[in-house]
Amino acid sequence: MQKRDSASRLTQGAPLGRQVRFGTTVRHSIPYKVLCARGWKEVDDDSWDFFYADVGWIHENVPYASTGSQGLRLSDHQRVNHFPNHVELTRKDLMAKNVKRSLKGAAKNGEDPAEYDFIPTTFILPNEGAMMLRHFRENGGMWIMKPIGRAQGKGIFLASKPGQIEAWMRDRGTQKAENCCYENYVAQRYLDDPYLVGGKKFDIRLYAVCLSYNPLKVYLYREGFARFTNARYSMSKADIDNPYVHLTNHAIQKKDEAYDAETTDLKWSIGELKRFMTTKHGAEAVNACFAGIQSIIVNSLRSVSNVIINDKHCFEMYGYDVMLDADLKPWLIEVNASPSMSSDTQTDYDLKFGLLDDMLTVVDVENHFAGRTPRRVGGFDLICENGAEVRGEEFGALPTMLGTHNDRLESLKQLRRWCGRGDAAKGRVETEERQGSGHTAAR
Repeated sequence: MQKRDSASRLTQGAPLGRQVRFGTTVRHSIPYKVLCARGWKEVDDDSWDFFYADVGWIHENVPYASTGSQGLRLSDHQRVNHFPNHVELTRKDLMAKNVKRSLKGAAKNGEDPAEYDFIPTTFILPNEGAMMLRHFRENGGMWIMKPIGRAQGKGIFLASKPGQIEAWMRDRGTQKAENCCYENYVAQRYLDDPYLVGGKKFDIRLYAVCLSYNPLKVYLYREGFARFTNARYSMSKADIDNPYVHLTNHAIQKKDEAYDAETTDLKWSIGELKRFMTTKHGAEAVNACFAGIQSIIVNSLRSVSNVIINDKHCFEMYGYDVMLDADLKPWLIEVNASPSMSSDTQTDYDLKFGLLDDMLTVVDVENHFAGRTPRRVGGFDLICENGAEVRGEEFGALPTMLGTHNDRLESLKQLRRWCGRGDAAKGRVETEERQGSGHTAAR
């Protein structure tokens, strides 16, 4: 068993020829623990090989560098963990704009527009307010209003009548926005027929690493989790304004007075969810559902591949939030450039520690892969290379490895052999197996 605070370094002596140097803006965190556990050395100057930064640092220091604007001059070997204009995918209004453009382009070019039909009907307010209200009056339904620049469910509300939207737009016009990102909203058709487990609503958090947009190269992590509401789902008028019924964000749910962390677990692993669904619907239907989730990830990245600045120094790990409807159709809710890496349980800590460790191996700062592309790296599976979806031999008859067993240590053993550096790589897996699981998570 892996020691919880030990990283899975592929080698003790890296082909880089020296100890990897890193910089970061996120000390006292799980990412920082992983960087140190890999044996990398923190530096305070610009001599780093890898910089793990928050998005604010990226915007200040790598501001569209490939367009000639002012920013750091990075050496060829230096890597940072965000693309400079990631907001094209990770800001709710821009993501909707790019996906809708791709859907229209597919139809125009004779391609299947269904490949991009994975976000609910969306309008950007206030600019598209008149269109949204006309659509609302003609089609009715429930709508969910989300500020484009906030997270953890802040500022979200539901609207069941056009008058609520009109009042919001009127009141908004009388206030000065502290930040335009906080005042502009997206209005989305609410998925009022969600797939339920035990009568409760949930969404799914997944992780994908994009190494390049042109050509597109993507890895998907096998693990993730479903986040449940504490209260049973209801569309009654009395529950419309109840966030514990409608919003799955864990930051909101744990504030529910009825929630008891000692007796209630609001998270399932993706594997647990897949097994539950399979017992109810059969393997064929569930495999098709999970294949649809993987397609959403690839096609969402394709939708922004022509607008993201493909800086060779950059990569990004995204946190995808997906929801299923009662027909098992997956819908993309949002994409996060900085998915939460905090933890409140040991299971959550272990997942994120392994996830981050495998992410750093995928990025290959040490150049173990020598320009080659492994199909499997720890818990990550290659799902797109040179813009085309790919399948490893391990997939077998499965359309995706999402939700399957994450035998990452065995995968790393195979990767060691694949790299052809058996002696140097030995320390990575052997250290983990020998040390066991004596540590507890630092929250």
